Amino acid sequence: MVNAIRISEEELKKDNIACLGDIVHNSREVDRLKEQGLEIISHDDMADWTDKKVLIRAHGEPPSTYRVADILGVQIVDATCPIVLKLQHRIRKSYEEMQQIDGQVVIYGKEGHAEVIGLMGQIQGNAILITGVKDIDDIDFSRPVRLYSQTTKDPNKYAEIGDLILNRMQKVSGINADFKQFNTICNQMAGRAPLLNIFSKEHEVIIFVGGDKSSNAIALFAVCKEANPNSYFVSDAIGLQREWFWDVNDVGISGATSTPTWLMGEVANAIQEMTQD
Repeated sequence: MVNAIRISEEELKKDNIACLGDIVHNSREVDRLKEQGLEIISHDDMADWTDKKVLIRAHGEPPSTYRVADILGVQIVDATCPIVLKLQHRIRKSYEEMQQIDGQVVIYGKEGHAEVIGLMGQIQGNAILITGVKDIDDIDFSRPVRLYSQTTKDPNKYAEIGDLILNRMQKVSGINADFKQFNTICNQMAGRAPLLNIFSKEHEVIIFVGGDKSSNAIALFAVCKEANPNSYFVSDAIGLQREWFWDVNDVGISGATSTPTWLMGEVANAIQEMTQD
């Protein structure tokens, strides 16, 4: 996310550039970059950007986007996260393997999320998308499975889903069930969750700053809420409520990977002013 923002700012100093979808799932940061000249476009708008630059955000895109850009003469500035690029490659490789043994590629992720669209597009949509435990019945437990996760999902829920799938497969095929689960959750996400759990318990109130469209923010806030019921999610300082801080001496502030530090600073200043009245 940070790299995509840096690249966009560098490109804006040279010329106009558009981003294919919101560059991050944080409306305040998107608005800040729009003020600098960044345009947000959809796939349908690409035809208007012939001989111009279009940024691929950190979430990545399916191969079809690159093909269309090439046909239209659009200059791609690729800011896809290296972790996402690696995952795209691994999914393609697994799909080729599964075709040889009548197996299935399964992806745990949020339906309609940009990263998931990019991942599914690597194999022409020929994967089973599961958004939670309720969807695992879509899997044929008698056939091989290769399980991957969107990089920003909750690692504990991903582990739970993997255990459930393996258990169901072993009931059908015994200990020889052909199941592999890959660790594809971003270390920044996986590593933050246990630290955030500790952080949340150390403070009376937790204010989590994030975009309401961010899967990363939603997953990390859930960690805070479970560790400390007095945890509140805000998009910016406007969402703060004075009663959250009555008789409170200690407030912890955290945010998603897509939350800019300047925005967290704004929230911290607003809390300080609110509690001094």
